[in-house]
This record gives sequence, C-alpha cells and structure tokens, in this order.
Amino acid sequence: MRVIKNCHLVCENKIVSDSALVIQGQRIADIIPIENITSLPDTFEVIDAKGGYVTPGFIDIHSDYIENLTAPRPTSLMDIKLGIREAERILSSQGITTMFHSLSIYNEDILEYKPIRRPENVSRLIDEINQTRNEQRLIRHRLHARFEVESVTQVSSLLNYLKKDSIHLLSFMDHTPGQGQYRDIQGYVDTIKGYQKLSTDEVHVKIKEKQATAHITQEDMKELINKAHEKGVGIASHDDDQIDKVDFNHQLGMQICEFPITLEVAKHAYQKGMYTAVGAPNVLLGGSHSGNLSALEAIQEGCASILCSDYYPASLLYSVFKLHRVEGYPLPQVMKLITINPAKAVNMDDEIGSIEVGKKADLNIIQFNEDYPVITECIVDGKIISQYHYRMEGVQ
Repeated sequence: MRVIKNCHLVCENKIVSDSALVIQGQRIADIIPIENITSLPDTFEVIDAKGGYVTPGFIDIHSDYIENLTAPRPTSLMDIKLGIREAERILSSQGITTMFHSLSIYNEDILEYKPIRRPENVSRLIDEINQTRNEQRLIRHRLHARFEVESVTQVSSLLNYLKKDSIHLLSFMDHTPGQGQYRDIQGYVDTIKGYQKLSTDEVHVKIKEKQATAHITQEDMKELINKAHEKGVGIASHDDDQIDKVDFNHQLGMQICEFPITLEVAKHAYQKGMYTAVGAPNVLLGGSHSGNLSALEAIQEGCASILCSDYYPASLLYSVFKLHRVEGYPLPQVMKLITINPAKAVNMDDEIGSIEVGKKADLNIIQFNEDYPVITECIVDGKIISQYHYRMEGVQ
C-alpha cells in the first residue's frame, strides 16, 4: 500500500490541502487527515509530494501523435510495437494516463503525404494497439477512429472493428473543400501547396475532384452509429461549421462536437448537451493555427467541455496551468477539461477521471520548475510508472 502526503489534492470541485491519499492495489482506498499518517503501518510506502498538486491522470481523447512516432518521415515506417512503447514513455512523462490514439480511416489521405494513413497501415496500428490491452502496459491505450465520410469502401472495415470491440471512440470527418475546416478555399489551397509540389491550377483540379467525391449514405452512417451505441462507444462530429449541422449530428446520436469552427456553433452544441472539444495547442498559441475558433474564447464563453492535445501531447499540462495561472481560472475547474469531462464523454467516468475513493489510482504529482509545471510522478493502476527528479539550481 502507498500513501501520498504533503500534497494539494485537486478534486472535482475543490482543492484539499490537509489530507493524504491512500492507495491499495490499483485503487484509491481512502483520503485521510494528514495527522493520521503516523498511525499507518510501517509497511506503507510513503510518497512525499513536496507540496505539489495531486491530480487525476490526464485523458486525451484526440491525438494523432502515434502517427509521428511510427512514421517520423513520409517514407519511414518504424516498428509499430516500438512506436507504442515510445508513446507510453513520452505520454506518461506528460501526465497522460489514458490515450485515445486517433487513427484516420480514409480511402486516401486528403494530403497524400502520410503513408501511415493508408488503410493497410491503419489496420496494423489498430491490431497492435489492441494487442497491448492484453499485455501489461504503462498507460491505458484506446482507439479513436476518425472516419472520413467519403471513405465509402471502408464502411465494412469500420463495422468489423466495432464488432470486434477494437474501436472506443468514433468520429465522422468531412474535409471536403468549401466547408468545415476548409470552408476557406484559399486556406485549402495553401495547405495542399505546403505539402505537395503542385501549381495553383493543379490544386483547383484536386478541389473539384474532392467536391465531386461521393460520401457514405445516411443509412450507412446510422448503421455505424447504432453499432457504436450498442458497444458503448462515444461518437463525435468534427469541424462543425453550421448550427443545422450540429442539429443533424445530435439527432443522429453524436454526443461530442470536436473542434467547432465558430463560437456560435460551439455555444449551440454545448446548449444541446454535447461535449465540446477544443485544442490545447490552440490555448498555448493564443488561437487556431488554421484561423478557426479560439479555444480560449470558447472557455471564456463557457462552451468548452474538453481539451485535446491533437498533435502536441505536452499541451494538456501546459494549457491547464496557463488557464489557471495566467487567465485566473480555478484549478479544479480547468482540470476537469482533461480529466473527468473527457472520461464522461467516453463512458469511463465510473473508473477514472477524478480523485474518489474506489476509483482507479491514475494520478499525477505536479511540482514547478521555475514557471513550468513538471510531472514528478505519474501513477497508473496504483503503480508509479514515471518519475522525474530535478534540482532547482540546474544541471551540475
């Protein structure tokens, strides 16, 4: 058994500073007054948090970081098992204890520069990541299938993944130029030209091809959604840019609105009872890298439920403390954006997402090195899986 002392427990609605946290096996066994530590048996392992915060482990429901680790260059496909091991090491050091690896399911990648997104490689990733669930791993691995609605030939594969319980979150994407993320055609042109050596005329030919591509039918979408509901899988829309699109997706049974394009859309989705997910890198950058909704503005307006790391895992930790220390939000309030709220959105809140007796002991101890928050201990299932020690005076 373990006890964490000398800490500030960041609970769901308050910070508790006069108590210690007891871990027995994989779970939080008790929260006791600090003076009661002396009465605990000598067999307890004592973890001194040194005045730091103890938070729930972070839950990231949208990140394609695994693609960078398994394919660091367009022509370099590394060993997938090695990529997963590296992901665990890196993500745990950043406080992420549950990762929904976001894998794109396309007929072809819209930007055509990531071979890791080819169907055969996505299938390999799905198989390997699911295999880790039968092994002893450092963090919780889950899969987020990002399904492009023009991927008509991939419907049967996705249904099969759902039937085999290989998918744990499903989102529907539409990257057709002229709407959604690429409603600004010039922005699409600039993006394509940034990745491919094409002339402007050639890009406009590609735009017309994309706009003419058939999408899956509403019946196919309903079948996928029904199967996801049957399996308890969360369902998200993606890059909604119109209120009627939110209404349509909500009526179909989608519970999460990922990266709404405008504040009006974000507010509407939130009012409909959907979890609205915005990007943590957006918070750090001070705005969207693609000129869309500012995550900070959505938080200020009270219509953001979840922060996702998207492409930069370290952003979860840093964005929350920017919101707390720079923007002045109470720490328990903004910590929910990366803990209990995503847990609820993906139906895992009965086990993880908050510091409560009986829940899994997925925890982080956070101290500060100068102005930067540092994960000094990351705990999953009651086990310390990552530790970081530093000296304030610097390297000697």
